[in-house]
Amino acid sequence: MRRRGGGLSFGKRRHRINVPLVKEIALYAMQVLIVIGLAFLFVYYFGMRTRVIGNSMSPQYNDGEWLLTNKFAYIFSEPKQNDIVIFLPNGNEKSHYYVKRVVATPGDTVRIANGILYVNGQIFEEEIQTELMDYAGLVENEIKLEKDEYFVLGDNRNNSEDSRYANIGLVKKEYIVGKAWFLLFPLKKMKLIR
Repeated sequence: MRRRGGGLSFGKRRHRINVPLVKEIALYAMQVLIVIGLAFLFVYYFGMRTRVIGNSMSPQYNDGEWLLTNKFAYIFSEPKQNDIVIFLPNGNEKSHYYVKRVVATPGDTVRIANGILYVNGQIFEEEIQTELMDYAGLVENEIKLEKDEYFVLGDNRNNSEDSRYANIGLVKKEYIVGKAWFLLFPLKKMKLIR
């Protein structure tokens, strides 16, 4: 009987799959996908940059400063008094984002008399120092907020286009993009926003 030599062999050869290697590659790929997914969620829900336009929120937040917006904040909760919210006026997609402070929530009554803000018949307890308002606008007479309506004001009360004006008016929850949570720029002022 003649033995075959060690020459070329064109017959089918079975390749063994390296199971540990396949598992390691699959685990690595899964980890990469999880990291990419978490990064996307973080950027989408917590990393939306919003530029402050104008001086309506000064001295706390000034023209040109960048805020990070938490778009997740109001999915399971409601805006509260003194929250800094980012919204589109009347849902206008062509407008720039507005940055204002919530002073009244659904069911509250609002009135400005002699430059003083009254919420539910009481002087509103400000977390910031404000001046008397020169203009009462829509709340010269007391109004009651309906479901999903919020009354917002700029911190610089006499230099702010806010819920007192008809072109802004009461802000519906569906138009609120999120809550400001971090002052990103300028770097020397970087801080968390309560």
